[in-house]
This record gives sequence, C-alpha cells and structure tokens, in this order.
Amino acid sequence: MSDALLLAIDQGTSATKAVVVDLGGRVVARASVPVAQVFPQPGWAEQDALEIWRSVQESVRLALSEVDPTRVAAVGLSTQRESMVLWDRATGEPLGPLLGWQDTRGAALCARLRDEGRSDRVRALTGLPLDAMFSASKASALLDVFDPERARSRRGELCLGTVDSWLLWRIGGEHLIEAGNASRTQLLDITTRTWDPTLLALFDVPVEALPRVVASAGADVACRDLAPLSPDVGVTGVLGDSHAALFAHAGWRPGQVKVTYGTGSSVMAVTHRPASADTGVARTIAWELDEPAYALEGNIRSSGATLTWLGALFGRTPAEVAAAAGPTSDGVVLVPAFTGLGAPWWDDQVRATITGVSAGTRLEHLARAGLEAIAFQIEDVVAAAEAAGDAIGTILADGGPTTNADLMQLQADTSGRHVAASHVAELSALGAAHVAGLGAGLWTLADLEALPRPSTAYAPRSDDPGRTERRHRWHAAVSSALSSTHPQDGTP
Repeated sequence: MSDALLLAIDQGTSATKAVVVDLGGRVVARASVPVAQVFPQPGWAEQDALEIWRSVQESVRLALSEVDPTRVAAVGLSTQRESMVLWDRATGEPLGPLLGWQDTRGAALCARLRDEGRSDRVRALTGLPLDAMFSASKASALLDVFDPERARSRRGELCLGTVDSWLLWRIGGEHLIEAGNASRTQLLDITTRTWDPTLLALFDVPVEALPRVVASAGADVACRDLAPLSPDVGVTGVLGDSHAALFAHAGWRPGQVKVTYGTGSSVMAVTHRPASADTGVARTIAWELDEPAYALEGNIRSSGATLTWLGALFGRTPAEVAAAAGPTSDGVVLVPAFTGLGAPWWDDQVRATITGVSAGTRLEHLARAGLEAIAFQIEDVVAAAEAAGDAIGTILADGGPTTNADLMQLQADTSGRHVAASHVAELSALGAAHVAGLGAGLWTLADLEALPRPSTAYAPRSDDPGRTERRHRWHAAVSSALSSTHPQDGTP
C-alpha cells in the first residue's frame, strides 16, 4: 500500500475543497468549488444543502482528475460545524434551507431558556454556553416551520443533521454523526456521548430524527455515490473542521493552541483537566479514537468576515482591504458583532460598532482596525482558554488569512505569544486525511506526530505597555457595544 492515497473533503462555509494526500503526508492534488451563503434578514444565515452536496461531488471529480482514483484507499471528511439541515428520510430531499452556523434565529428560544435558569444545567451536560450559534435552537426553528407538531419526526420520517451527517447520508445512505460534531449540537451529553433527554425536551427535538453517534474513525461508510471512487472505498475518518485542523497540527501536545482563521475563527486547545468555572470558553469533544479527547474552545463569529464587510463597503476585495491597512488605526476601533459576539462574551444580541471615527478617518485606518479586531478577538479567547486550562506559549495558526504576514505579526504583537503559521493552506482537509488514514490502518499516532509540519514563525515585537494600551482601548469599545444592548448589565 506504499502508493496508496487518501482523499480528504473539507466542506466549509464559502467553499468545498477536495485534497489528495500521499502516505508521506504531502498534498498531491487539490480542487475547490465555491458555495453561496445568503442572509435573508439580520441574524439569519442560510445555504442550499443540495448545492453543498453538488460542490462535494464536483470538487472530488476535479481533484481525482489529477491522480489515479484507484489508488485512493480511504476518504476523510472535514465539515463546517453547528449548521443544521432537515430532510425527508424517504426521498433524501431537504426541507427548507440549511441554517448556517452563523444563524441566530434561535436567539429568542435561548434567551427564554436562560431566563428560566437553564444555563448551568445545559453547560454541565454539554460544556457549551446556552447560545444560538449551536445547533439545538436551529433544529427547533426548522421543526417549528416544517414539523410544528413533531409528528413526522417522532415517526422517523424526517432526519435532522449537521453537515457531516448530511454528507454521510448522501455518500453512503446512513444517518450518522461524528462525536465531535455531535458535541457542538448542544443536544449531546459529552460525558456519556449520548443524546440527552433533558436537552431534547428543552429544545423540543425528537430523538427519532437524530443520527447515530459514531467515533471519529468509526463511520466506515461506503462511497456509493462519489464518482469516480469505487464503492469499495470507505469514509474512515470524520472531524469538524476546527477539530481537523487541530489534529493536523498534532495539537495533542501541551502548551499550544490552534487558531483557524476563516470567515469566523476557532480557538481550540486539548485539555486533560475537568470542566472548570465559566471562563468564556466551551468544553467540547475534540475527537474520539480509542477514547474521547476533550478540548477548550472559543468561537469568533466574524474574523475574515470583517474584511469581507469592509471590502463590500469600499468596493474592494478582502485582500485589497488588508493591503490598504496603515500602520495605525488612528484611534478607530471596530467591534465586528455583525451576528453578535461569540467567545468569551457570548452575546447574540449585540451588534457591530465603530468608535473613534473622525473627519480624518480613511480606509487605511478602518482596514487597520479590521485587522486589529481579528487579533484582539483571538487573544481574548486564547487568554480565556489559558485561564481555564494550561499555560499557552504558542499559537498554531492556519487558514487563508495566515498568508498575510502583517496579520500574523500583529497577532504575535497583540498576544505577546509566538505564532507558527502553517504553510499548508488546507489544514482541515489534511487533518481529515490523517484521521482517515488512522481509521484505515495506514498510519499510527506516532507516524502522524513524526510528519513534517512546515510553518513560518512570528515572535512578538511590541513592548508590553503598547500592547496593554491597545487591548484596553479594544475592551472599552466591546464594553460599550455590550452595554448599549444590555444597559442594566454594565461592563462584562
């Protein structure tokens, strides 16, 4: 099997990538197909589940046109998380749109449950704050429209699933969900790794509509509808995209935190400590091999999306906005709460604000403020993870924006930590390939840890007083945005 290849599919918010990896861990072929996202009204984010499936088929076809598909020994799957889709079990057709992870239409339900005092119980069971970013309130919203009495769901006629569940259904016809993805639904007891009756009742989600939970290397679904692959080839590894990137970094090693930069950002570090008091980060299942590995994580809703918004405002691409950034924001602070703020604030009602604007404010200042907002948000979550877990000295960075050296240096300067930016653009896909190789018996964990991981290193340059002053100005702007929505609460 020395010439065997692994195919990894990385289904993300803006594109689906297919990557072919050899047993030396090298990417030998790649393809990418864009997918659309629409925002019908404030707080709503939707995608077409069938378009997502077609993008998977097309990206696989394009990637495998560069290699001999008969050499593919196994398939790995990495997916966007928390997004939720409802489909008919008999026809496989989606009912309505896929509700994206940024969708917060379940915010009212979460607010009611918080008002009823349910937050502590939900966090104890799931490791997650009661927030509309997670899948449970999206599942409830879909059922309210398409099965308000829950009758069809209880008869097993409807299927609810995250993106990995939807794709496994389309690929192999089984209703499954990987443990790490399941832990992001807010319906799973992460200790027992089973759907919890208390949570199902709170969100009014019938268990009959939910998939079976499997280990990260435990799906083994035959590729019956993924040409040109043979049906003999199986999906042997599945991870959420953030989990997959952490896995590709060999993130089980201590003193490190993984940051995936994308539309939003995920900050994740493996922890061996029990659940602690609320520090603004969630406890989640990173992956399950022989046993589950747990991680501390915080999610940022708008990182790359901040530059996209500025680009739309000025008729520029996100890359052009980043390139236009000046050496200083001239006092401008942008809090990009376009769909609320995620970790460590967890406020789905707050909206974006810009402070410090003057008659002299120009694109260069706003662009710099946009880059700083990304770095500030990430350091807030890294600091919260450190407070809840172990000391963190190095940020393992991946995702498209990491090619921006100015942003990576800004992150090091803002955090006062070393940053190692991966040279592999498709790190989530690579992590999916790694776990698929484990599932197929082609690699061991020791083999994976020994693989080369080329990266660019950034060391912090700014002095502590400068860093402290900039972060103080950022926190003042965040506090102002939060208090404008909840004036009775004061600063966080």
